[in-house]
Amino acid sequence: GFTSRLCCHLSDRGHLESARVLRPRASKLEISTGKLARFADGSSVVQLGETSVMVTAVSKSKPTASQFMPLVVDYRQKSAAAGRIPTNYLRRELGTTDVEILTSRLIGDTSASLPSVDGVNNPDVLAINGASAALAVSDIPWNGPVGAVRMGIVDGEFVVNPTRREMASSTLNLVVASAPLSQIVMMEAAAENVLQQDFCHAVKVGVKHAQQVILAIQQLAREHGVEKRTPAKLFTAVPEMAETTRQLAAEKIYAVFTDYSHDKVSRDEAINKIRLDTEEQLKEKYPKAEPYDGIEAFNAVSKEIFRNLVLNEYKRCDGRDLTSLRDISCEVDLFEPLHGSALFQRGQTQVFCTVTFDSIESSIKTDLVTSALSGVKEKNFMLHYEFPPYATNEIGKLGGTNRRELGHGALAEKGLKPVIPKDFPFTVRVTSEVLESNGYCNKPGLCDTVEVLWVPGVPISAPVAGVAIGLVSKANPEKQSEIQDYRLLTDILGIEDYNGDMDFKMAGTSKGITALQADVKIPGIPLKIVMEAIQQATVAKKEILGIMNKTIAKPRAKRKENGPVVETVRVPISRRARFVGPGGYNLRKLQVETGVTISQVDEETFSVFAPTPGAMSEAQEFIREICKDDVMPPLSFYRDAGVMVKLYPNMSAVLLHNSQLDHKRIKHPSALGLEVGQQIQVKYFGRDPTDGRMRLSRKVLQSPAATVVRTLSDKHSIAMGTGSNQAADTPINRI
Repeated sequence: GFTSRLCCHLSDRGHLESARVLRPRASKLEISTGKLARFADGSSVVQLGETSVMVTAVSKSKPTASQFMPLVVDYRQKSAAAGRIPTNYLRRELGTTDVEILTSRLIGDTSASLPSVDGVNNPDVLAINGASAALAVSDIPWNGPVGAVRMGIVDGEFVVNPTRREMASSTLNLVVASAPLSQIVMMEAAAENVLQQDFCHAVKVGVKHAQQVILAIQQLAREHGVEKRTPAKLFTAVPEMAETTRQLAAEKIYAVFTDYSHDKVSRDEAINKIRLDTEEQLKEKYPKAEPYDGIEAFNAVSKEIFRNLVLNEYKRCDGRDLTSLRDISCEVDLFEPLHGSALFQRGQTQVFCTVTFDSIESSIKTDLVTSALSGVKEKNFMLHYEFPPYATNEIGKLGGTNRRELGHGALAEKGLKPVIPKDFPFTVRVTSEVLESNGYCNKPGLCDTVEVLWVPGVPISAPVAGVAIGLVSKANPEKQSEIQDYRLLTDILGIEDYNGDMDFKMAGTSKGITALQADVKIPGIPLKIVMEAIQQATVAKKEILGIMNKTIAKPRAKRKENGPVVETVRVPISRRARFVGPGGYNLRKLQVETGVTISQVDEETFSVFAPTPGAMSEAQEFIREICKDDVMPPLSFYRDAGVMVKLYPNMSAVLLHNSQLDHKRIKHPSALGLEVGQQIQVKYFGRDPTDGRMRLSRKVLQSPAATVVRTLSDKHSIAMGTGSNQAADTPINRI
């Protein structure tokens, strides 16, 4: 096999803005091929530290009446990689997890598996580089390679490919993928309100180091020496038919795109009518042509007219200028019984959000491999994005979450997570349901989420807004990889995304950036355009925040009356057995009858979550009833079954049962006039062979007629305790 090793020694310390420096870190990224999975068209293994990812690429050219080449990505995390066994019933990897799906979306074109993980280095960036290497050494034609790195900011320093421990304290988690000549092809980031200038510098540093990965992959491909296959012919517009289509339909299409009275539905209907008429005329003129030739010709002409309107006339199909937002309106408290609800309308995109609070026990528990990689075992804030088919006037099945919904929800969750209070006593679930769609919906959903969190009074640190920026570019005729001219579009429509070259989604507060995702549809875009897109998104973000503040400007001081309640209950150790009940019977009964959730905080404190104030009142009454004591006050050191005694200091108190206190039968130890702190004489009989409890007796030291408790200065005191069975190993005959 051929192996190329890249050693990235980040030892150059360049002073950057605000006295920031690039942290030196010795890291070696190793890419190898030729040993594993040799029947695949391409295969590579990428290793960083002790984390390894194997990536395979397979392509089959089949005749198809399709206008695109499908790409399928599967990323799988093996539990064995983290030294664990799956905890499901079958003890094997089953369905794809959310983390695997999101990583697959990040990679974009191949199949990857995780054979080993060291818990230090994250495998997702390795998978991107592995995919690039696998395609580079295969005979599959493509325009790569690409290289990817992760950027972090730790203690004010920029770190390339930070470890898991460094990421725990990093304010930035940026993955940037670059093509040769520093062209960006993908970015995805989660940030804790990072300033715009710091974010931009992290992008530049990431692109610089991604070029080193590209050089290594190119060297590996040269050593492997595989000749690329001739790509299969896809349907493209026949030049003669395209020109005929332009003559037949260009003016009509132009008229529709410049008629600003159209909305999404009427515009689509008008274009579809022109399409059908044009296809009929093309069939008459070209009877031997394939059906897809006419479809592709019309699509090419329609796209060309749409793009030229933006590039040459600075016109958009809805009448806005290039930097204008769609009309925005907000509404809250649509349904009073909900913990919180809000409706956000942006143009013809409508999103309905709800928020629900539950106990901390309802938080999401991550799988074993994800826990090993990220160190996060559970999370108490989640945002679920739903895109039903009726949002675009379609018929479809309402079922499980697809990859698109999962990805959009994850991006919106990243944008909001930095402003959610870390000590919030509830698990928070936000559902963002798209009711109408004409353009990106996760950014309106993100804005709607801020309002729906403010309604019940969630004290988020700052409001967050998001916007999508589009790109229409013109390639250099002499060098297609270079962009000759371009226009950036603010708050793009669905048709602008379809006919454009980039969708650039950014979210943040008025101060900084919290999330970003950029998908590029052309071979790459230069850093200059990326920086302009960030600036344009920042301006639009602040404008949206101003509109949102007109509806609700801050969290409400008072929560809804039907909202959930969390309280702490202190249960003395002497009452804990009664509170819990035999085998936890009382706790289970309390939760079933009142609907509350109880969790233990410490030895004497329990947290009680109630879905409503009424349920909390019922729970408090239940607790008072089972813990009440008709004879002694609640903080008594007595127990109904006897008294708790200590045989020597610093030992746990043990129970001296009523039956062993006196020869006469008593119902409660107070009948003997015993007082807390009083010293009494007892005899130790060892431990019970059946349950291991210490056996003590007071009555065996008394005559049957004795009724007065003798007080001895050198004997032992009554004390509060749990009844736990701890004692010295050597038996004590008499004390």
